[in-house]
Amino acid sequence: MPRRVAIVTDSTASLPPQLAEKLGVTVAQVQVRIGDWVDDEVRVPVPKLVDALRGQLDVTTSPPDPGAFFWAYADAAAAGADAIVSLHVSTGLSQTVEAARQAAAQVQVPVHVVDTQTCGMSLGYAVVAAATAAGAGGDANRVLSAAQHILRRSTELIYVDTLEYLQRGGRIGRAAALLGSALSMKPLLTVTDGQIAPLDRALGAERAVRKLIDIAVKRAGREPVDIAVEHFDAAERAGNVLEQLRAKLPNVRRFLVTQVSSAIGAHVGPGALGVTVSPV
Repeated sequence: MPRRVAIVTDSTASLPPQLAEKLGVTVAQVQVRIGDWVDDEVRVPVPKLVDALRGQLDVTTSPPDPGAFFWAYADAAAAGADAIVSLHVSTGLSQTVEAARQAAAQVQVPVHVVDTQTCGMSLGYAVVAAATAAGAGGDANRVLSAAQHILRRSTELIYVDTLEYLQRGGRIGRAAALLGSALSMKPLLTVTDGQIAPLDRALGAERAVRKLIDIAVKRAGREPVDIAVEHFDAAERAGNVLEQLRAKLPNVRRFLVTQVSSAIGAHVGPGALGVTVSPV
């Protein structure tokens, strides 16, 4: 029996592919351009992207083509969905929502396009909640409510080795206030009102990551939460953060560690970490 509501998102949700497949979520791919070469971000090898960033090559990102959304929506309708919920990265960071809305206007089933005002696994966990509600037979209102519940309560915490890549890609937002800090000062960031914003800073990477963990633990509190640790070319560092969070947070329903989407990686740069705290 087909689901009443189909779920579509974009690749900045950073969902592990096997999880998206298990949940029946369609993922539209953001495009990454390195010099004159352009491809879906899922097909961009991380080492190639890291080398391009460190070599100061021209690296940019762009939303999925509206056609990708049109066919995702058309396929969902053909499979029997009577509504579609399409959850996407903040318009403060990408024009993906606009591409989705263009496509939504061309299909016959209702498409609810949501600017989630966030990215990464804060978006990813909202997609998981929406897909779970849809899988249980929920209608569009129930699915939207489940996603919004997660979005209202989730926190995205970000460590970057340098603000250079955010500045270069034009995604620095209010974190521009941290520019000009001593090179040894490492920034901690968050997503507020759909834009990258300063959270804190610390002297040196080790102290900054410890502070990131402390903030995550404080935000989680004692209530049940889902935790995701995201990284870009920093698997060992992410694993260490995950183990420390496991030791400090006994009331976690789901732990997940994942490489962040390459489109996000292009803007945060190698060595970046993200921690998503998502109250259940």
